[in-house]
Formats: sequence, structure tokens, C-alpha cells
Amino acid sequence: MADRRFFDRSGPFTLDVLSALSGARLLRAEDGARRFCDVAPLETAGPADVSFLENRRYIEAFVRSRAGAAFVDEKAAERAPSGMALLVSNEPYKAYALAAQAFYPEVEVVPCRAPSAFIHSTAAVPDDCDIGPNVVIERGVRLGQRCRVGANTVIAAGVEIGDDCRIAANVTLSHCLIGSRVVLHPGVRIGQDGFGFAPDPKAPVKVPQLGRVLVGDDVDIGANTTIDRGSGHDTVIGAGSMIDNLVQIGHNVVLGRCCILAGQVGISGSTRLDDFVVVGGQGGLAGHLRIGSGARIAAKSGLMRDVVAGETVCGSPAVPLNEFMRQTAVLKRLAKRKGGS
Repeated sequence: MADRRFFDRSGPFTLDVLSALSGARLLRAEDGARRFCDVAPLETAGPADVSFLENRRYIEAFVRSRAGAAFVDEKAAERAPSGMALLVSNEPYKAYALAAQAFYPEVEVVPCRAPSAFIHSTAAVPDDCDIGPNVVIERGVRLGQRCRVGANTVIAAGVEIGDDCRIAANVTLSHCLIGSRVVLHPGVRIGQDGFGFAPDPKAPVKVPQLGRVLVGDDVDIGANTTIDRGSGHDTVIGAGSMIDNLVQIGHNVVLGRCCILAGQVGISGSTRLDDFVVVGGQGGLAGHLRIGSGARIAAKSGLMRDVVAGETVCGSPAVPLNEFMRQTAVLKRLAKRKGGS
């Protein structure tokens, strides 16, 4: 059960309602009227909780679970404990997520302006926004409706932000245009200078960074992630993209729609990711690359070449997954021979 000091819970909901919200099918229609109060992991769920099984590694926890209901795929249904109501889905984790959103909806913005906040006279900040302590909103900034801005955040001159954005504490924004329903977690930095300089025998000569950062709708950017503004072209973060904590995105990088970047990913300048690209944790991408739609880059990969659409690459330097597996098998055989010699 989520700690009520930090989370406000709605409900209870019947399984008929949760089925309609999630798109999952009730295995037994007679369970539809049963009411549930919360969501919980398989190991801790009780008879009034809804849980889920997505990863088969947890099948034994599912078999032993006391959860009153669970989202599962059809193959796992036969392993369910007696009395557990089942909501069947091809994507049980997604269905569970939709149900969990019903129990724990986004907290509504309560209009407020902290007395210590500084808002420039030329900034447009709607009355229905929540502006926290020590926030600085500079000249010409435009906020959309129902935005929340956390303590100590600085929004520099000219920045524009869409409706229903959630900007946490200690964020800095400059040289950027941000869409609607964007979430920026604590410590995010957007719009600072890109890493651009011309070599010189005496000392590097800094190149003025004259572009912007454009962030699409429904983007989620994790804590302490940094996104540099473009050098001339814009840096672009496509709508629906999910970016984890501690990610570095260089100048002129373009992300397509719904890209996913795990923690500590670094993308060098002018690299382009098409739609639905996934990069695992600590993946490093060199500059001026093109990554095709739906490509997958495994964790800790060092990428120095283009990747075609739909390809999965792994290793450093990164190669197609099948090739990486062959290399690993050869190295393993060589190591065994060496050990036996």
C-alpha cells in the first residue's frame, strides 16, 4: 500500500470499471461487481488489492500471491491461485498502469503564488498556476494554464511553456519552447550552451550557440538531465519521449516521437534518433549519427555508426546483436582453451 502521507488514493473501483479503463477482459464476468481499494505488488497485495504479472520470472510470486485480482496474459491464467479474479490482456503491465492511474490520479494544481517568487511584469502567468517559493520568471516568459513550478526554479527570458506542465524544484530553463503536459523532474537543465568550439593551437575558440531547445507535448524528463540548445539548428525532443535521470543530450540532437532513454545515456551533437528508438542505460552515442525508427541500443553500448530502422545493437563498439553474441561465444571458447593450456 502506498504511504498515504505522500499519495492520495481514489476508489474503490469495481472490476467492471477497471476492465473498461484498462481494456483488459474479465476472465469471469461474475467477478465484475467485486470492489477493490488499491493496487500492490504480488508479494504484498491482499484480498482488496489488484496486482499484475508481466515477467515470467515472477510466476512463483504470482502463484503464492494473496491479491484479490491481477492483470495477466492468457497463458498465465491457469497458474492463478484459487479465488483470484483475472483481468486478461496481451499487455498486462500497460493495463495495470491504466488501472493504477485511476487509483492515483495526477494531483490537481491549486492556484498559488509564493510571496518570495519573482515574476517579471512582462511575463504572462495565468492565475490558475502554482508558483513555488523563490521561483524566478524573467522577462517575456509565457506559461500555459494550470502549470506548477517548484521552488527555486529559474525560467529565463523568452521561454514559452504549454498547458498543464509540472516543473519540479531547482530546474533551469532558457532558450526553449516547451509543449503541453510536460514533466520536468528536479534539477533538469534545458537550454544552456552546447559544447561547441573551434580548435586553435593557443586555446579553443568558443562558438556562439544560437539555436533553441524544442520540447514536444507529453515529454517526461528525469532528474538532473541536461539538454543543450542548438548551435544554429534547434535541439528537438519529440512528443511522448521518456528520458530518465542523468541523461546528457548535446546540441542539435533530434529525438523523434516516443523515444526512450534510460539513465546516464549520452548523445553527442547533431545525432538524430527517429521515432520509438530505445537506448539502454549508459549508452553512449557519437555525434552526427542517424538512428532509424524502432532501433534498440543495448545498455553500455558505445555507438559510432548509423543504425538502420528496427535493428538492435550491443557492445562497444556497438554491432548488430547477432554479431555481438557470436563474438561473445568465440571469446568464451578462446578463454576456455587458454585456461586449459
